[in-house]
Amino acid sequence: MSQAALPEPAHRATEAAPPPARRAGPVVRRVPYGPVLPVLAVLAALAVPVAPGGAGGAGPADVVSGLLVLCCALRLLRARRRPLTPVAAVVLGLPVAGFALAALTALAVSPAPAVCAGLARYLQVFVLVPAAVLLLVRDRADFRVAAWAFVGLALFQGAVGTHQYLTGTGASYQGAPVRAVGTFGAGDVMGMATAVALGLVCAAGLALGRDTRARERAVAAGCAAVLLVPLALSFSRGAWIATAVTCAAQLLLAGVRRALTAGAVLAAAAVVLVGGLGVGTALLAERFDSITRVADAPDQSVRDRYALWSAAVGSWREHPVTGVGLKNFPQVRDGHAPLSLSAASDTGGAGAAFRRQPLLSPHDMYLLVLSEQGLAGLTAVAGSWLALLVCALRGLRRERPARAGGPACGLIACGLLLWQLVDFAYGDIGGPSTVLTALSIGLVAWWATVAEPGPGGVAR
Repeated sequence: MSQAALPEPAHRATEAAPPPARRAGPVVRRVPYGPVLPVLAVLAALAVPVAPGGAGGAGPADVVSGLLVLCCALRLLRARRRPLTPVAAVVLGLPVAGFALAALTALAVSPAPAVCAGLARYLQVFVLVPAAVLLLVRDRADFRVAAWAFVGLALFQGAVGTHQYLTGTGASYQGAPVRAVGTFGAGDVMGMATAVALGLVCAAGLALGRDTRARERAVAAGCAAVLLVPLALSFSRGAWIATAVTCAAQLLLAGVRRALTAGAVLAAAAVVLVGGLGVGTALLAERFDSITRVADAPDQSVRDRYALWSAAVGSWREHPVTGVGLKNFPQVRDGHAPLSLSAASDTGGAGAAFRRQPLLSPHDMYLLVLSEQGLAGLTAVAGSWLALLVCALRGLRRERPARAGGPACGLIACGLLLWQLVDFAYGDIGGPSTVLTALSIGLVAWWATVAEPGPGGVAR
């Protein structure tokens, strides 16, 4: 029998067989930045104009932030994975103990609905929304998209505020309707300043990041320079100080060479804006000058702030451990405030009628927590913020080769948290813009507890 008639071995026949053809099925397209879209929706809701003379309460951004938390919860249930890392759970969960203790203390003297509303607000701003942002941001690409959304909101609010200043349709400032407040209205004069300042911090981080492309860096630097104008026109001294400190820190973290270059660019921009375009008016110059006179010759707003701080410290001394309870500072304020307190500030303009707005908080987040939650609450809350700052700086140092600066995400995260910590010395939570604080803490928490370095410390 010839070899041609021999049968082929089975294993060789199997190897020679062509692979089976795949069935053509529907193509599933991955939605770009899908999980982070709810975060962008919250920022978009902050652009919705606030009703003039509104009585407060939950705004569109607060409602959308609740939907953000719901979307995150549904995503976790669908994925069936552990929600938070142990470090993130401890850092974000630490303030809950202080909030709960202060709520129990307040129930003894305040109606339950008011206490529950205060507890829900604190949990929203410092726990739930930050945790949701942390879980929805998947990688550095999502983080950068959120950062650019901050810049976009700042540009929009800044454009509205600048138009208000130029046309005399802003909030009242020293009798003139020139204060830029954006769409937040006269009831939240810090709203536009906060949005613009946080957008400027994000733009500065993107411009200074070593992993930012040249074209993107140029656009980010231009946005940061443009945002200086509405920030100045907000007449918010606290926002000015916090932004100056934060941008200086970002420059130093990015490297000495970049710090000198960016400092020269900012100085040139200031000369052009103030000297060439005439942005600096008499009101603006007087506002800048008042920063150096807060101790020698303070104006009425500064005297009221000193009086509120004194009232907060006095109420804390009566209940040093647990404080007077959530939402109870207005009830104990008059018993500890000096007679120099005017008890209300004048607001009006930007479409709202003139009215006296009561001063119901000490305008200092640290003193507000100390007076209402005592040392226990302040230790828990400040400990959480300090842990986030340490972890964020450690992550930035881990990815910073010698003389190469840091990644944009790290510079942005450190900048956002530092801005909040400095601004909390001059203000506290309240109003629609408070949601920005929650989103910022969420981005910081992602960088501090989730982000991992790429190969060789290069950003992925």
